[in-house]
Amino acid sequence: MDTDPAVKAWRLSLSDGSFEWVDTPPPPIRPGGVLVRMEAASLPGHLRAFVSGQLPSYHAPRGTFTPGTHGVGVIEQVGTGVYGLSPGQRVLLTGYVTAAEHVPEPAEALLCMTARPAADALLNDWPEGTLAELAMVPAASAVPIPAALQAVPGARLAVLNRCLVPYGGLLRGRLAAGDTVVVNGADGGYGAAAVNVALAMGAARVVAAGHDQDALERLQMLSCVTTVQYTGDAGVDAQALRRAVWEDNASGAGGADCALDLADGADMPAATLAALGALGRGGRLVLMGGMDVPLPVDYAQLTAGRQEIIGSAMYPPAAPAGLMRLAACAHLDLERIDIACYPLADLPAAMDHAARPGAPLVTVTP
Repeated sequence: MDTDPAVKAWRLSLSDGSFEWVDTPPPPIRPGGVLVRMEAASLPGHLRAFVSGQLPSYHAPRGTFTPGTHGVGVIEQVGTGVYGLSPGQRVLLTGYVTAAEHVPEPAEALLCMTARPAADALLNDWPEGTLAELAMVPAASAVPIPAALQAVPGARLAVLNRCLVPYGGLLRGRLAAGDTVVVNGADGGYGAAAVNVALAMGAARVVAAGHDQDALERLQMLSCVTTVQYTGDAGVDAQALRRAVWEDNASGAGGADCALDLADGADMPAATLAALGALGRGGRLVLMGGMDVPLPVDYAQLTAGRQEIIGSAMYPPAAPAGLMRLAACAHLDLERIDIACYPLADLPAAMDHAARPGAPLVTVTP
């Protein structure tokens, strides 16, 4: 009796700490799913910490599973209950899934990595991620790649995965063409992507703020981008941001229309408060990063300025298709974001590279 040949995959068990590159049977096709032959997978900077069990706050799948949230590949098979996707289609795998149920708070998960405890069933139903030759994923996480992007290599298309999170934040902040936006944490990977996405969405000016001068200088080369290096003093930095916003404003008044906070692991609120202080009347601050201390806000400033502080996580279901349209019509230049490529078998080295400060987007290919 013929059997399907084994495929290579990374298998992780957080309970015993094992993480191995093994031969495994192909994932079985299942209802509502698509089997994808992987071209490339992108790595988050914290993947090394995740597979080492150093992120106890992450609510990972039970048992042994294949990690990997994002990627690019070609559909080989579709399961029953899949109507709009078909074998041979090239797709972007987003990893982020919201259950299609008409309930107040449907389950949502970043597959093969984490979810809120209430989404345990969703997380454990789909434990086969993208760090393998074949991935069995829910159809909702597979987005067809448009014709204009078909010639782009998979490792370069994986840049879209890095851009999706800031794109979701800018959508949440209602960024409109002609707006001025401050990107806090622009010296990091997601922050640099946010600068490019904001320009693609039509921002008239982007003020890129952070601490790493070398990273900021690279962004300064982009048209319509001004950089600000933080001092750590919220008042001083807010004034520097406002001066950058006013650069093209002859009246020297007003502030930013939107600010996107992507600084992660902050142990003080100064940078976030500086971004808030740079907003003009009616401005919106979108929080997407991470901070380990309370954020003290000026109640009177918010009310008098009619400003908003908006929490945001990930992106809406329609975002991947919208972002690909920006790339397809060349508003979003995927070549502007640096990448480093490794063979999938060399994943440990790739994870180490991705974890370095200021690292490019690291991708792996089978």
